[in-house]
Amino acid sequence: MLIFEDELSKFQPSTEVEKAEDIIRTDTRDLTDLLMELIREKES
Repeated sequence: MLIFEDELSKFQPSTEVEKAEDIIRTDTRDLTDLLMELIREKES
């Protein structure tokens, strides 16, 4: 049987997940952003 408190105390977050979260947060552009950029480039 698992003892939740014991397992929780052993938990260590993955550094790879944290790095991925940082990259995703800093480089999030959706399709609308890309389309707006293309329109601006075409107009100038």
